Amino acid sequence: MGLSTHILDTSRGKPAPNVVISLHRDAGSSWEKVSQGTTDSEGRFKGFFADNPAEFSSGVYKLRFEVGQYYEQLQIDTLYPYVEIVFKVTDASQHYHIPLLLNPFGYSTYRGS
Repeated sequence: MGLSTHILDTSRGKPAPNVVISLHRDAGSSWEKVSQGTTDSEGRFKGFFADNPAEFSSGVYKLRFEVGQYYEQLQIDTLYPYVEIVFKVTDASQHYHIPLLLNPFGYSTYRGS
């Protein structure tokens, strides 16, 4: 079913648009870049496997959010130049939604729906 994400900037109470996100797959001793995109005006991105949905398979993945650039554009100091979330896909027939709740000095995540 695929993978999606969104970013909510909790310090502003708004979605985080124009954040570059890359997806990587664990390749044993390194990470293989699988896909990249940018959040839309609602802070969402769901096109990781748009070109080939069959590529989404079980394994360990990492989402890398370039949040430093986002806060730099807002002229807000942040502790985090980027955020990486590592997660495991056990059943690729299910949809995985990995949101990022973000502020300049903290973040959290969960498996959404």
